[in-house]
Amino acid sequence: MRIAFDLDGVLADLHTPFVQTAVRLFPDLDISAAGADDEATPAATDDPARSTSDDERDGGSDEAPPRLPNLVLTRRQDAAVWHELSRRQDFWEGLGELEPGIIARLASMAEARRWDILFITSRPRSAGRTVQRQSQRWLERHGFPLPSVYVVHGSRGRLADALNLDAVIDDRASNCLDVVLESRAGAVLVWRANRGPVPARAQRLGIAVAASVADCLDTIAKADGQDPQGFVDRLKRLFGLKTTPRGVGRAQE
Repeated sequence: MRIAFDLDGVLADLHTPFVQTAVRLFPDLDISAAGADDEATPAATDDPARSTSDDERDGGSDEAPPRLPNLVLTRRQDAAVWHELSRRQDFWEGLGELEPGIIARLASMAEARRWDILFITSRPRSAGRTVQRQSQRWLERHGFPLPSVYVVHGSRGRLADALNLDAVIDDRASNCLDVVLESRAGAVLVWRANRGPVPARAQRLGIAVAASVADCLDTIAKADGQDPQGFVDRLKRLFGLKTTPRGVGRAQE
């Protein structure tokens, strides 16, 4: 079993320091909607009618900042918050766990069940150690020894295919969609109750939805069996999804 977990929004709480910094820099900011649909961009452009891609906001850099749930900022405000966070020494090591104790539990289950666990992230650089090293140290401090961390930008589906993953756990529906379209891996969308209604298209497109990482681990454990070839179908059935005929699921090459 090879399972990948996204970090921010799944295991690590990036939202809290981001919002705190935004409010400190811009005291008049309206944060009443900060926590809604993940398909909204975290920073609106100066023209609210026009959405902005990660690359556009980041000046074309391949280090696109992670998206956050519907915190409406102008492009200038968004850049100012990320500039402030990136100046903090080893910023990524100071985040909290979204579910206290969940990383230690994941480590224990992976050891007992012989799972290969990978962690994937598109975090931009901050002062101090490299993003990979900060992420590794953070995971180790929370109870996961010797973590494998991939800092990548681009399609999570192509990554899942290249790494021959069995499942990817993410908090963005768009990333999960890439996984189900471009690989044979199962995709689980972590969608907590405070985020509002689950995107309607998620389950229709074969994306499983879990209310927490703890719930996700419980279901993965039930789907784990002797036949690794049948894992994705078992996982889908447990999440109430239709199964896909073998050999179907990866985008046509």
